[in-house]
Amino acid sequence: MQKGKLFFNIIIFITVFALVSLIGYIAYDYINKYFELKEAETVIEEFKNQVIVVALEDEEPNNEIIEQTPQTQTPTTQKQVNVSYRNYSVIGMIQIPKTKVEALIVDSVTPQSITAAVGVLYGPGLNQIGNTVLAAHNYRNGTFFSNNKKLVNGDKIYITDNRGQKIEYSIYYTYITSDMDFSYATRNTNGKREISLSTCTTDPTKRLVIWAKED
Repeated sequence: MQKGKLFFNIIIFITVFALVSLIGYIAYDYINKYFELKEAETVIEEFKNQVIVVALEDEEPNNEIIEQTPQTQTPTTQKQVNVSYRNYSVIGMIQIPKTKVEALIVDSVTPQSITAAVGVLYGPGLNQIGNTVLAAHNYRNGTFFSNNKKLVNGDKIYITDNRGQKIEYSIYYTYITSDMDFSYATRNTNGKREISLSTCTTDPTKRLVIWAKED
């Protein structure tokens, strides 16, 4: 009888300990992601502010007198936004109005870079001719590409690059493919600007891919 009670108490202790540990892990993960998102929001605002400054500077007339003939004049270099996030270069920002996404775009895709940002996985670069692939997490909290499954043809995506150029893209194709399929990345865009959004599904061997082209 005493042994049975002891065994029962041990089971209760293990169960309570497991529940407390699980709740602690969930709370830690939630708090960690909350602060990551807050940090990203701060950098987004910094990026936006610098975009405004770059745009204003580009509009300012150059009053400098250059004593050169037209044939030898050197073209001015367009200014760029210079912002970093967790040691990654921020090269732009993505906005998807339908899913209320506004996120940084960094220059690479690693486990660390896409904890709170979208990464460039492949392609010529943001708002360049050709197809640029952007990858992000499918979190359960609705952030980043979590709600990409709700996007349909005609929905808009806005990409602002670090030169301050903002391009509107329209979705025209959505499908699920194998995680081994990368053929969409190298497709011919016939000299147009296009983007592909890639994220995982509930099946880790599958990818949800969205194609969008410049309007």
